Amino acid sequence: MLKSLNKPVAVAALAVVATVASAGDIPVTDAVKDSGKLAIANSLSYAPFEYTDENGKPAGVDIELATAAANLLGAELDIDVVPFASQIPGLAADRFQIAWSTFTVTAERLEQVDFVSFLQTGVVIVTTPDAAASFEGEHGACGRKIAVLTGSSGDFVADKLTEACEAAGKPAVEKQIYPEQKDAIQAIMAGRSEARLEDSTSAGYYQVTSEGAQVVVGDPMFPLPLGVAVRKGDTATAEMMQAVFNAMISDGSYERILSGYKLNASGLSESTVYTEASQLPN
Repeated sequence: MLKSLNKPVAVAALAVVATVASAGDIPVTDAVKDSGKLAIANSLSYAPFEYTDENGKPAGVDIELATAAANLLGAELDIDVVPFASQIPGLAADRFQIAWSTFTVTAERLEQVDFVSFLQTGVVIVTTPDAAASFEGEHGACGRKIAVLTGSSGDFVADKLTEACEAAGKPAVEKQIYPEQKDAIQAIMAGRSEARLEDSTSAGYYQVTSEGAQVVVGDPMFPLPLGVAVRKGDTATAEMMQAVFNAMISDGSYERILSGYKLNASGLSESTVYTEASQLPN
């Protein structure tokens, strides 16, 4: 089932992408047991993780992983289409129990929600091939117009880059905030932005699919885990999702799904529940 905020829309069942396994060892929450559904909030607007394909159906690595998770739980996947920036507030308001997006786990976000990790990433600079050389070096982004997705890891990293620029006596990053990934991509192509800050996983995928129209500059910065978000203190849901991810890692379905998107380098050997900033790498 796919829902767009307040308007339910029925869709065909998503394809099974992993071997159905027993959920006997997974602590299934009462919400899943009672409803028979694994209900998640997702934006469907962040390729390759979540998007709508040419047939109008949900697609992407997050959707395939979520479908596999529902299979393990013996449940139906139910997607509530919610803008990325509204998902953490929605959890806090008790509108849903799981926000399944590629959230970078940050200290700021951990003040509001808990996370269950399923990937790891850093942030990279993405620009056009002709501008790539000008962004190389420690302070290549200083004084430049940089597009970011609101509330994303790139949004946070832009602030960190500004701190480094100003400490070196250089101009701050001119951060330009956009609501969705496609808007930031278009801003570069239209010349409104000089570059964008993006998760290394998504940026690498787009570099391939765009046939080099935008390229990655340098190595990933500030590597951190990626996770699904649950309400602060919702131990039952967090433990269920951790067990689901570890089951998929164990049975090989996790690796098969990541392989389809060339994301194996971002995979984990074990899922972790993050509840406080002290768990994050320094």
